[in-house]
Amino acid sequence: MAAQIYGLIATFETVPDVYHAAQKVRDAGYRNWDCISPTPIHGMDGAMGLKRSIVPRISLAGGITGFCTGMLLIWYADAFTYPLVVGGKPYFSPMFAFPVSYELTILFTAFATIGGMFLVNRLPMHYHPVLKYDKIPRGMSDTFFIVIETRDPRFNAANTKALLEQVGGKDIKELEA
Repeated sequence: MAAQIYGLIATFETVPDVYHAAQKVRDAGYRNWDCISPTPIHGMDGAMGLKRSIVPRISLAGGITGFCTGMLLIWYADAFTYPLVVGGKPYFSPMFAFPVSYELTILFTAFATIGGMFLVNRLPMHYHPVLKYDKIPRGMSDTFFIVIETRDPRFNAANTKALLEQVGGKDIKELEA
């Protein structure tokens, strides 16, 4: 039985090589692909055509939810559960509810950020087909890779391999799924 193919992987030696190759892969219309780099590369998100992450919006929603939860918690406790008038003060004042709301804002923002990151990045991912590639440890020290997945609508083994060769990819291999 033939092994199912995950995609093609190409090796690049320098940052400018992988950066310009990423621009050309993006311009060729590929959507399901990635760059593997031992260090962050400034501007790579733009070179790959990636949009801004939605995690900050998820974090903001978590923060607003935490703040409102804190305010509602203190309002409910002061106005309904334990309605005490002390020194003529009102049942509820945002000034007294602020410390609880502030702490819940931080807590809910942290949970929303972690949860959003896990959802957006499809984590936990205990296995990835790229890890089967025998030269992938070099991608953690001194080599760069571009991986184009077979699930990409534009993927065609021959055309994709020709593109990777054209953009300067070396040692182009098929990855097993």
